[in-house]
Amino acid sequence: MDGTATSKTTANLVLLGPPGAGKGTQARKLEETFGLIQLSTGDLLRTAVAAGTEAGKKAKAVMEAGELVSDDIVIAILRDRMAEPDCAKGVILDGFPRTTVQAEALDTLMQDTGQSITAAISLEVQDDAMVDRISGRYTCAKCGEGYHDRFKRPETEGVCDRCGGTEMTRRADDNAETVAQRLKAYHAQTAPLIAYYNDKNVLHRIDAMRAIDAITKEMKSVVQMATT
Repeated sequence: MDGTATSKTTANLVLLGPPGAGKGTQARKLEETFGLIQLSTGDLLRTAVAAGTEAGKKAKAVMEAGELVSDDIVIAILRDRMAEPDCAKGVILDGFPRTTVQAEALDTLMQDTGQSITAAISLEVQDDAMVDRISGRYTCAKCGEGYHDRFKRPETEGVCDRCGGTEMTRRADDNAETVAQRLKAYHAQTAPLIAYYNDKNVLHRIDAMRAIDAITKEMKSVVQMATT
């Protein structure tokens, strides 16, 4: 793909898939190719709280009370973030929406700002392969680049390919027991989004059991087709 095509691409994407499907890895690759901004709920909340925005203050109060941040607050934080100049080419939503109620709220936000969801990409994997895939994951503590003991090791052992960092971290809940619980929650709450976006004719299913580069190639094609 040439530079001209990349610079003109505008897209708002929703990434769907269970834990370990590779959403974070693929989002970063789409960021680099199309100039999109990856937005994850956790990062958005932390940034808004640190910045002391109105929505951030509300989120801080809720979290300090040990409660879950409401959809309304998340949407308000998302609205503020998407209004910033670096999101002009579009965003990649990773981890939001998680339910059809959140998807409907997101659609309202998009309509209010004259935008829409360009494509919802479902990274589809086999449940029985997830324990192996997730239990081997680790990330660079400095930049967040993801790696895996078997599927994606850094070129130089212990050194991040992306930023050169040497501190790697693993999630404490990346084990067989919690993976099973997270998959159950995904199928119960988030999988219905596949039907939701299919009804809106923006759903694209991608076999995420293949090599990372093959998945990336297909995802780039989806973005190109969706924005022409």
